[in-house]
Parts: sequence; C-alpha cells; structure tokens
Amino acid sequence: MTVLGNRALNRATLARQFLLERTAAPALDVVAHLCGMQAQEPQEPFVGLWSRVRAFHPTTLDDLLTGRHVVRTHLMRRTVHLVTAADALAWRARHDAMLRQRVLATYRRELAGLDPGEVAKAGREVMADGQPRTMAELVDALAGRWPAPPRRALGELLVAALIPMAQLPPRGLWRTRSGVRNLPLTTWLGRDLAPLPTDGPDQAGQALVRRYLAAYGPAASADLRAWCGLARLPGAVEAVRGELVAFRDERGRHLLDLPDAPRPDPDTPAPVRFLPAFDNAILGYHDRGRIIDDAHRGLSVAGARVVLVDGRVAATWTVTTGTLVVTPLRRLTRSDHAAVTEEGRSLAAFLSDDDSDRVRIGPPAA
Repeated sequence: MTVLGNRALNRATLARQFLLERTAAPALDVVAHLCGMQAQEPQEPFVGLWSRVRAFHPTTLDDLLTGRHVVRTHLMRRTVHLVTAADALAWRARHDAMLRQRVLATYRRELAGLDPGEVAKAGREVMADGQPRTMAELVDALAGRWPAPPRRALGELLVAALIPMAQLPPRGLWRTRSGVRNLPLTTWLGRDLAPLPTDGPDQAGQALVRRYLAAYGPAASADLRAWCGLARLPGAVEAVRGELVAFRDERGRHLLDLPDAPRPDPDTPAPVRFLPAFDNAILGYHDRGRIIDDAHRGLSVAGARVVLVDGRVAATWTVTTGTLVVTPLRRLTRSDHAAVTEEGRSLAAFLSDDDSDRVRIGPPAA
C-alpha cells in the first residue's frame, strides 16, 4: 500500500482547500465544497474566503447571509458553522443526537432530571410566533416552568441542541457587531429539515463521507469523526469503501480517498496563506501533523490566527492599531520574510478597505 508522507498530505489538503491556488468559483460554491466554515468568531469567515477566492469582496458573503443562501448554525463538533442553506437542512437531523449529548455532558449536573423532550416542545411553542429571540429571551419565557437550571445551561440546551436554530443577520455581517438572535432553521429558510433515515442504505451518510474526502482527504475515519463529531458513520464509510482508494501515512494509519481527487506532487510550491481563527483546514483532522507541528497544536484550538509558510503553520497574526502583526514560530528565511510581508500587506489592505497595508513581523515567539 502506498505511503503518503506529511508533505504529500499537506499538498493534497492545500489543493482541496483552495490554499494552493485561489479559486475563481463563487463564494457559495466554496462554502459548500469546504462543507462549511467554522464561524463562532463572526468575522473570521471573511478572511477564510479572502485567502481562498480570487477578488473576494465582503459584500458577497453579506449578500449570501441576508439572502438566506448561507446560514450560521450549530453543527459540526457543536460549534457554530457557516454552511449553505441546503447543507444545514440536509445535515442537521444527523447531528441532533451528538449536539444533545454534548450539551447534556457539559452540563450533566445542572440539567440532571430535566426531560429534554418537554423542554424542546415548550421552546418550539415559544418560537412558533416567528419572532427572533436571544438565548436570554428564550430562557426568560421558560424560566417559570424550569427555574432551577442555570440560565446558561438551559439556554445552550435549547439553542445549540434541542431546536435547530439559525443565527440571524446582522450577526456575521462584515464589520458588524451584533448579538445572537435565533430563529428556527425551518422558519428562516422556509423549508423542512431532511429526516434522518431509519432503514435502507444511509445515502446521506455516504454523501457526507464523499464530501469530506473531497475537501479534506486523504484521511482516516478518525479524522472524519474529529471533523464532524459524529460517531455513527462507520457503516457509511464501509458502504463507500469499494469506490475509494487506500493509502497509509507515515504513522501507519489507514487513509481513504476519492480516486480522482487532487494529490499534487509533494514538491509543488505552496504560497504564503493567512488563515482565520479555528479554520477547518487545521481543525478538520484528528491527526493534524500534515499542516501543524505537534508542538503548536494548541494554537489551533485556542483561536490563534495562523500563517502558512510552505504549507505549514509557521507564524501567528493579529491586527493592532491598524497594523497587521506577524509573530513567527520559527526563524523565517529572507525569502519567507518577503513573501509573508507581501501577502500580509494584501490582507491588511483587505481588512482596512485599502486604508492601510502596514505589516510588522516580530521576532520568533519564545
């Protein structure tokens, strides 16, 4: 069986994530191809799309949100994701059990003895008037019936697990600060959720496996689980295994992939790319060694924005008083320094509407 080294896996990931070369595809198609973008930090998807889409403009994503073509909702790993409306409706029922289990596990003591079915029914009755509500407003409406649980615990159970919700604009619009107002997905999108299949082939699960591999492969089953948080996909993986190709990585893990998916030459040059916080190009794997060193793995879950140099995480970045500040994780070569500066200036101009292209590269982090 062919062994794929980290560099080969890196180039495959970059190609499929549109990080090896920006794409001319519409932003909506890119969000769909990526199987959504993690978006609990509302402004981060703009950088994620800028780094992947040629001539991306923020109003494009604003229009997709207000036009209800994409939606912000709790989904993979119980985190807020920006996904297409079609994927939100197709995938939400499959994620219900995982979302419920994770919230109940987080608040095991606080929610002990609560009947989730009764809470869900009461919450839907409140939301049936079609009025958007904050989590606090929804909890207020139910506090008389369930006064004991902490408000945060009851609120997260409702809006992150029991009732499929959309977080409405202006939350998530460019340079807009706005609290979360929730509305049931079906109300906001005007369509029903796809039901979870009860018998027969799990075609939806099989499609999810193919979609993941198209954007993240070659990958192991553990990577798929780490990306979506679902534990009920082994049957779907087995069902499509015959149409996939198999590899091993340097650690001996069994990897699967679509036969015609891009797997560029490992020596393909990789441009500098700036990634937003919590980008799934990193978080979409259990083994993230293809793109980030184990010593820096904690950055990806701490919300650090990172810079890819030669395809790997080599620095973090932030914006301070109008200047894009880069902090290397290792010493950069002269050519790396120049490439980071050039791409950083472009990003600084994007973030400031061409008001500033200032970049400062500091010394390597201690």
